[in-house]
Order: sequence, then C-alpha cells, then structure tokens
Amino acid sequence: MMPWLMVLFRITGIFVIAPVFGSRTIPARVKVFLALGLSFCVFPMLMESDGQPASPVHASIVTNAFPLWMIIGAVAMELLVGIVIGYGASLPVLGMQVGGRVCDQQMGMAIGGVFNPEIDEESGVVSEFFFILALAVFLIAGGHRAMLSVLVGSFDTVPLGGFAPDGSLLDLVVGLVSSMFALAFRVAAPLLCIMFLQMVALGFIARTVPQMNILSIGFPLRILVGSAVLIGSVSMIVVVYRDALVEALRNVASFFGS
Repeated sequence: MMPWLMVLFRITGIFVIAPVFGSRTIPARVKVFLALGLSFCVFPMLMESDGQPASPVHASIVTNAFPLWMIIGAVAMELLVGIVIGYGASLPVLGMQVGGRVCDQQMGMAIGGVFNPEIDEESGVVSEFFFILALAVFLIAGGHRAMLSVLVGSFDTVPLGGFAPDGSLLDLVVGLVSSMFALAFRVAAPLLCIMFLQMVALGFIARTVPQMNILSIGFPLRILVGSAVLIGSVSMIVVVYRDALVEALRNVASFFGS
C-alpha cells in the first residue's frame, strides 16, 4: 500500500503545476481520477508478476516496513519530484506570458486585458495570445508525452523514498528561472527594437514638424506597427519557444538521471 501511495503522490505533482495537466480549468475531480489511473498503470511496471520489486532500487521500500512517522515526509518528497518536473515544463509557458506582457506594455494594449482563468487575473491581449500559442506548441510538439516520459523514467533512477533535495535542486530551479526570463526577452526583442526605432523616428518628426500632433498618431501607429511585427515574427517565436521547452525538459531529465 505504501509504495503505491508514494507512486501516486509523485504522479500527482504534475497535476499541481504542469501545463495542461495542472490547468485550473480542469475540474479537481478529473485530476484525481487521472492521477489514480496513471498510478495504477505505473505501479505494476515497478513490480514483477510474483509481487516482488522489478528493480533493486525499490526493494527496500517494498519489502521493509515503513515507520508511520516517516510517511508524511516520504510522500512530501515524492510530491516534490512531480512538482519539479511540472515546474520545469511550465516555466517556458510562463516565459511566453512575460514576453507577451512586455509587448502589451510597449504597444499600449495592457489596459485592454482579458481574464485568464489559468493565472486567475487579467492579462493583455498579446500575453493571452502567447499563452495559447505556447500551450498549442506544447501539445503539438509532444511536450506532454516528454514530461510523462521524464516522470516515469524518474522511477528507475530515483527510488521511492530516495529523493533528498540538496544544492543541485536550487541550481536547477535558478537555471530554469533564468532561462524563462531569457525566453521572455528573446520573444519580445523584435517588438522592442522596432518600437525603439519608431520612437526615435517620431522624435525626429516632432522636432522637424512641430505643428504635427505626434500623440494623436503615435498610439495608433504603435498598435499597427506592433501587430505587423508580431505577425511577421510568429514563426520565429514558435521556434524559440520550442527550443526553450526542449532544453528545460532536457535539464529536468538530466537532473533526475533519466
């Protein structure tokens, strides 16, 4: 019973924060049944037909009695494993949202927000578009399958009850967060450059033709130019996001040795 419970909690971790699986729009009851179903599929893979552990790394947790006072700590560590895997997959999506918010600010569209149930707050139009685009690429590129593969593979390298957080976990999280901000900057970079050149051009026009009301044409021009830049750079944004997603999942997989 205890080994299956630990498997269940490790799988439950991806339903807390991972893209798609941890979506707030999915009812909690559905998440519970999905976690239970996956645990019933994964647990037999760790056991042989005679009920003995298929791998020596699980022998101690299956054959030995587990003290009651260690149960809370053990399931918490298993839950942390799943959360770290889901966290690594979700950071590129958050990076796309951050880049979209920067674009919204530059285009003057931040005040025209729409409600995003995923983050339980309003976000700009560009940020919402980037979020939906990130989820679509995540599913099309097989990110959900790669994430489940990393999760299932972690049972072969990290035994049940054998995960002990140390400084390497902090290094992994810091590296993933740094990659998220780098992705946000790379996504917003084309728009930032064009907006900078537009402001310089409008400044020259304001100095040479003071009769022209720059403010009356500046805001509509920013939206038009920004929209054109975003449309032209969507393919590049998709490639950049896909590479960042692959790199994040690869780093998480290497951390767990899978």
